[in-house]
Amino acid sequence: MTVPGTDVQVRAGIESDLEALTDIYNHYVRETALTFDTVPFTPAQRLPWLRSHPEDGPHRLLVAQDVRNAGETSGTGPRFLGYATSSPFRPKAAYSTSVEVSVYCSPDATGRGVGTLLYTALFEALAGQDVHRAYAGIAQPNASSVRLHERFGFRHIGTYEEVGRKFDRYWDVSWYEKRLGTS
Repeated sequence: MTVPGTDVQVRAGIESDLEALTDIYNHYVRETALTFDTVPFTPAQRLPWLRSHPEDGPHRLLVAQDVRNAGETSGTGPRFLGYATSSPFRPKAAYSTSVEVSVYCSPDATGRGVGTLLYTALFEALAGQDVHRAYAGIAQPNASSVRLHERFGFRHIGTYEEVGRKFDRYWDVSWYEKRLGTS
């Protein structure tokens, strides 16, 4: 999907994206409490994660790229702006119609609407799936993520207080829920 009037393309993630996606995620591992991972990953360590998000079905990985100047002789290719996922909410079978969603933007792409583009595409892709609820856990404080999720119809359903420790302090995680489908 190319977004009309922009140079941003949103598409399914593939294995050749792994290094760029790992770089984006590792920024948040090293620099923020937005993920509770504390040790950066190698692309090889993230490969099972990528493979758990096929191009169809309820568990998706979508990437956003700036396709401006793509294919020129510079050899750099399109720049990755971020990615969004829908993943299993919990491993037990009765949870199969619920997904946990997340979005990560390249640090220089935050606040530019990339998260909105990714979530728009993700929820369009999920529309035909047997998915009843989407959940998002947001480490606090994170006003921009709260606004993004509320804009997509998520509602706050509770907060786990001081549930994670990173950078020598405890962090809260607020949980948001969105109804999907018609059932």
